[in-house]
Amino acid sequence: MLLVTGGAGFIGSNVVAALNEAGRSDVVVCDWLGEDGKWRNLAKRQLADFVPPEELAAWLQGRRLDAVIHMGAISATTATDGDLVMNSNFRLSLRLLDWCTDHGVPLIYASSAATYGDGEQGFADDPSLEALKQLRPMNLYGWSKHLFDLLVAERVAKGQKLPPQWAGLKFFNVFGPNEYHKGTMASVLERRFEDIKSGRVVQLFKSHREGIADGDQRRDFIYVDDVVRVIIWLLATPSVSGLFNVGTGHARSFRDLILAAYSALNQQPNIEYIDMPEQIRGSYQYFTESEGDRLRQAGYNGGFTALEEAVAAYVNGYLNAADRYR
Repeated sequence: MLLVTGGAGFIGSNVVAALNEAGRSDVVVCDWLGEDGKWRNLAKRQLADFVPPEELAAWLQGRRLDAVIHMGAISATTATDGDLVMNSNFRLSLRLLDWCTDHGVPLIYASSAATYGDGEQGFADDPSLEALKQLRPMNLYGWSKHLFDLLVAERVAKGQKLPPQWAGLKFFNVFGPNEYHKGTMASVLERRFEDIKSGRVVQLFKSHREGIADGDQRRDFIYVDDVVRVIIWLLATPSVSGLFNVGTGHARSFRDLILAAYSALNQQPNIEYIDMPEQIRGSYQYFTESEGDRLRQAGYNGGFTALEEAVAAYVNGYLNAADRYR
């Protein structure tokens, strides 16, 4: 039996889909569904159980699991409720880490590229405690993820017991099907798709930094299918543990992302640039790019989908299809 926390969310539901497609029906999802239609992410799936987070501790008592895939978190980079974020992102992760350690169960958990902050320290996934201490996340979400990475690194440094396999995954800018419930935290592609399709003007942020053109703010965009392949590979490779970047290693601009969508629809671009809101200018990342190849050195050779190919798959297979859900 496998437990997927956040299994009704974006990445989590794609993991559940992959597990079902691999013949696993003994999948348990821990999540809240709310009222934003997130249940549709699981409408095609077969589950062994569904557990609200507040009941998880009791549910785990006496259970035997093959692995815990911990994707559950408050992932909004604009979150401001520190107590809620700490309880959901740090304390729940700690409880699962301790449970997996005590019961000898592998733990694969979601970290984030937001832990790198403004990127002044680079984006290398050095797992050492000393390197991690140099990072300065720029928002509450990133800090909560960073705090857990630090805790795991400290246990490693002290030689303390950990699960038989543990892997923290620093996801970069993931996009793809089943992100529709995320609102303003969904990818720019998802949020701007109807404008692109209808011919309305698509607004992107102007640059407020010298030497960077409007719309040329860059991210390491990675298709969710690539992320899922990494997770499935880790499940099949229990000898691999560590903290790993999960990105393509190639930063592309927001303009590139939107132009790829126009190309997928065979439409002419219609883009204008607007001022970035003042409240986010001081904490806005102008560049993220996954560094290092620790994942490849660990044995992963699945590769990553090129941006134009990934956008075309998302647009034609989901965003512009009658059924958008995986």
